Amino acid sequence: MAKTGEKPGKGTYVCKTCGQVVVLDDNTDTLPPCPKCGGTTYRP
Repeated sequence: MAKTGEKPGKGTYVCKTCGQVVVLDDNTDTLPPCPKCGGTTYRP
C-alpha cells in the first residue's frame, strides 16, 4: 500500500477509496491526493 506524499516509484496506483488510477512516470514522483475523491491510500 502506498500513501499520498510517498515516492513509491514508477507505475500505476489505484485509489483504495474510489478506484481512480494515478500513473507515476518517474521514480522521483510523489503520489498526490486522489484527483477524484481526495483519498490518500493507493494499491499498486
